[in-house]
Amino acid sequence: MANNELLRSIRDALELDTATMLRIFRDAGREVGESAIAAFLKNEDEDGYIPCSNPIMGFFLDGLIIHNRGRQEGNTVPAEKPLAELGSNAVLKKLRIALDLKEDDLIEIFSHAGIVLTKHELTALFRKPGHKHYKPCTDKLLSGFIRGVALRRKA
Repeated sequence: MANNELLRSIRDALELDTATMLRIFRDAGREVGESAIAAFLKNEDEDGYIPCSNPIMGFFLDGLIIHNRGRQEGNTVPAEKPLAELGSNAVLKKLRIALDLKEDDLIEIFSHAGIVLTKHELTALFRKPGHKHYKPCTDKLLSGFIRGVALRRKA
């Protein structure tokens, strides 16, 4: 899933306005202007579109964690180096942390989107690559999860 589409999906699912998105980036230690956010939220074929890079998306997800859960004790400085590689598994993990979700919450959210996962299948998504039980998170799973978050919030 392209980062711009991902950013739009998260914004819509969590019903974030521009001011909140600005605070989220600020929480991650990055100043991003309203015009940049507007450009990230545009479709690729629209004038003024700017691609949202992995580092920018990483800062947004880190900021979302800080915004929702607060800073870790003893960690007052945001990470200077964002993730260069940002796969669907990492995005799912950061969203899980930001939304403070447990296994049962995740299974419920996936079920809202019509996706049935066992606890074993779910934990495989959070394993490190290379682990014998690691399972890559597909774009379909990630978009289903975000859709499930939106549906759960409306329920």
